[in-house]
Formats: sequence, structure tokens, C-alpha cells
Amino acid sequence: MSATLFVSGVAASFGARSLFSGLDATVAPGDVTALVGANGAGKTTLLRIVAGEWTPDAGVVRLAPPGASVGYLPQSLPDRTESILGYVGRRTGVSRAQAAFEDAAGRLADDPHAAETYDHALATWLALGGADLEARLAGVLADLDLDADLDRPLGSLSGGQAARAALASILVSRYDVLLLDEPTNNLDADGLTALTGFVQGLGSPVLVASHDRAFLDAVATSVIELDEAQQQVNHYAGGWSDYRAAKQVAREQAHAAYATYADTRDSLIEQARRKDEWARQGRAKAARLGAGMKLEKKFREDRARRMDQRAARVRDAVERLEEVEQPRKEWELRFTIAEAPPSAEVVLTLDRLVAHNGDFMVGPLSAQVVRGERVALVGPNGSGKTTMLQAVLGERPAAHGRISWGTRVRLGVLDQARDVISGERTLLDVVADRLGRTDLAAVRTLLAKFGLGAEQVGRPCDSLSLGERTRAALALLQGREVNVLALDEPTNHLDAAAIDQLQDALVAFDGTLLIVTHDRALLDALAPVAVWEFPIRGSEEPSYALGAGR
Repeated sequence: MSATLFVSGVAASFGARSLFSGLDATVAPGDVTALVGANGAGKTTLLRIVAGEWTPDAGVVRLAPPGASVGYLPQSLPDRTESILGYVGRRTGVSRAQAAFEDAAGRLADDPHAAETYDHALATWLALGGADLEARLAGVLADLDLDADLDRPLGSLSGGQAARAALASILVSRYDVLLLDEPTNNLDADGLTALTGFVQGLGSPVLVASHDRAFLDAVATSVIELDEAQQQVNHYAGGWSDYRAAKQVAREQAHAAYATYADTRDSLIEQARRKDEWARQGRAKAARLGAGMKLEKKFREDRARRMDQRAARVRDAVERLEEVEQPRKEWELRFTIAEAPPSAEVVLTLDRLVAHNGDFMVGPLSAQVVRGERVALVGPNGSGKTTMLQAVLGERPAAHGRISWGTRVRLGVLDQARDVISGERTLLDVVADRLGRTDLAAVRTLLAKFGLGAEQVGRPCDSLSLGERTRAALALLQGREVNVLALDEPTNHLDAAAIDQLQDALVAFDGTLLIVTHDRALLDALAPVAVWEFPIRGSEEPSYALGAGR
């Protein structure tokens, strides 16, 4: 059905910290509204409020018609034991709808009033695409080159395959209103093309949180910015580039308006100060005059009173000035990588290495990595990049071949799942342990530089957002010296400003780098000297391009 989403006066906070307030928005059929803002600004919170999973501090969310279906597709895969079909059925709402109408069907014989409930439940199941879900899903998976049985557990998939399964759950969904949270994470070029085409042709209201600039330029019709630094909600027309241009103009205007106000205020205050000083000097001179100079004394006292009156009028003018609030300084990630002394000349040697993930095998790969080289692992989703990198790092056993690390290697790792920052222990304890530090005040200071303050450091790692966990993992790389980095999709879950900072830090890093990323702009900036190119899964004779970067 055709539906419209109305958000009116919505406010949300996290603990004592206000995220946003007074948020109004209308998302009509065909509208794609992008949510942008720094990590922790409340984008996911807003999506959860619209989905009905979170209660706002104030305001209301309304649908027209009220019975319109809302689909919220979050970033993560929460249950590794879930099958592909079970996962997609849950994400599309089909599983819940099927359970509802089957329950109503079971009550038809005993409850004469159950027929209406059954009819409604069945209509909902059909509207969500339940009747042909398996057939449509199989076709979409084939189009995405994911050759996997629908009963296969998600935990047995590689990161790239899981990304394709997540994409498939979007492409087969039939919600009246669609909410997407970072849908482009881990997607290769083909996946991005498929997702972009789907969103562009959907015709339903879409609310999407994403930091993928090219994707937002392609699909967004408007932008809502959650500006936590200024405690403002700002609306812009168009996509990412339109938003950035308008944002820059608005920032320049805000600073110019405040500068004009501050200059005028300061000038008036200085005028009042001078007149007060002249009045003081006049009264002092009058006090020094003798008894025979009454007329001059009266003249000076009268002039001092006039100066007092003028100073009072100037101060009144200051009070009447329309105050312009000074733009708050926005928090910026200042990321650098602490470099250890150089490693040996030969950092890593692979001799016909074969890695496996369940029944999926990748390799053989033979390569040598020299100190200071930047090596990019590239290829489509599901081709085995993460599987191979995990084998190289010793995180999964190698099926065949040999791995030899050079001497004096100090390794820093950022894994795709951000498992380096995970578990029920607090963020402060985990980071302190991994850095080997007992000075918790120093660890708090380090984390604060990454926007992780008192509200985050005492929480269990698993309760943090993926953006917060990513910044904490970057803090580890700044908090200890490394000379070799192994990064798997490092830009995932970071906002645009943080991605720029990460890119600058990696470009400046003189050590050795192994990186898996689909971020074309990042690869272009790094200009890798070697590329390990992984073919589409299922190629009969895998080949790897080793040599000059491209």
C-alpha cells in the first residue's frame, strides 16, 4: 500500500546526554531521506524509534494509513546459528506474519470470531511477500552469486557472503516503509549497484542512515542532519554533495553572523568603558579643585554625569542587541598511528597458502611482502579475502601451505567484526588489558580523544554501537606502537569526518599495510604497491594479481 511517515517533535537522549529534540519530518512515497551525523549522534536511535523498538523522550511517530508495515533492517547479523531463510524471513517480517496467520488458522474451528483475525493475518503475510519468498530469495541469491543452500547457517558464511545475504534480505523485502541502517557496509561494487537500483525504484518511503557518500548522492532526495555539537536538527534538500555544500554555506554564515555580533558588542562595551573612564577622570579632577574654582568644579562634575549617562545608554544598546549564539566547536577525531621501530626487510612470506572457511577453500597464494609495502586484498563479496587474511594472521588454521613472518614485527589488527572490542567486560578494562596499561586515567584520556567518554568507558563492549567499537579499535592502534597493520573494512561504521582522518593517518604511516576494503576513494589515496586479487567464488582456477597497485 502507499504510505507516508510523519515524525513530530521527537526527542531522544542517552543517559544524561541529549541526542536530539524537536525533530520533525515527513517521508512520503518516493522519498529517500538520509540520516547523517557523527557516530553517536542518534541515527540508529531514531530508526529504532520509528520502528517502535525505542520509546522517545517526547514527540510522536505516525503512519498514514495506520496499518502500514514498517521494516527496520539494522547493521548487524545477531544470530550466527540462524539459517539464511530464517534470517531473511525474520528481516522481511514474513516469519512473524506466517506465525500469526497459522495461529489464527488453528483457532478457526473453535472460535467463530477468529475468521476476521485470520483474514487480516493472511493478507499481511501475502503483502509482505510470504507466498513466494523462497523462490524470490533463491533467484536473488543466484543474481548475487551467492551459491548457498537456504538452510545454511549464517555463521558458516564468510563476511562477504554474509553481506550478500543481508543485501538479499533487503532486495526481497516488501515493507510499506523501509528503514535501513548502514546497508552498504561490506558490499562490493556489484552489491552497491543492486542496492542502489532497488532503493531508487522502490517508490515507498525510505529512511536510511549511511556514511557512503556516493550511495547517498545516488538515492537521497533529502537529508536530515543530527548535529550533536550544535544540538540542532537540520534539513537539506538533495543528496550528500548538496548537503555538504549547503552545510558549508550555513557554517560560514553562522560564523560570519557571530563575528558581526561579537564585533558590534565588543565595540559598544569598549565605548561604555571609555566613557566610564572619562567620567571617573572628570570627577577626580573636580575633586582636586580648590574652593575658589566652584564654577569649573561644577562644569567638570556635570560633564562627568553626562558621560555616565552616555555610558549607560551604550550599555543599554548592548543589552538590546539580538544575541547570536557562538557556533560550538565540533568534535573531530585526531587519529595518528604510533609507529614502532622498523621490522625486518621481509615482513611476510606465503608459500602456496590455502585457507578454508567450512567447505569454502581459497588459494593457493604465494607472495612476499617487503617492509613499507601497502598490499590491497580486492575482489567481490564471498571471494575469500577475509578468510585468507584470517589465515595469514593465524586466526584460523591454514589448510595447506606455509606462513612465515619476519623478525621485529609489531602487528596491529582491525578485524571486520570488531571482535577486538567485544564481550561483557567494560570498554575501559578491555582497552587497558590490550594495551598492557595499569594507568586507567591515561586510558580514559586516550579513549576521550576518540569521542569515548564517561558514558561509554564503563559499559560492556557488546553494548556499544559498531561505530563506538570501531573508534575504540582505532584507539588501540594509536595507543601502542606498530609497524605492520592488517585492516579489514576499516571504514565501516565510521562517519565521514572519521574516514577522512583514518585515510590521512594511513597515508602518513610508513610501516607495512595489508588492507581489505571496498572503499575506492581510500584505495586510490593509499596507492597500494601490490594487489592480491581474489576471483569470484567458484572459479575453477583461481589467479592472484601480484604486483603494481592499480
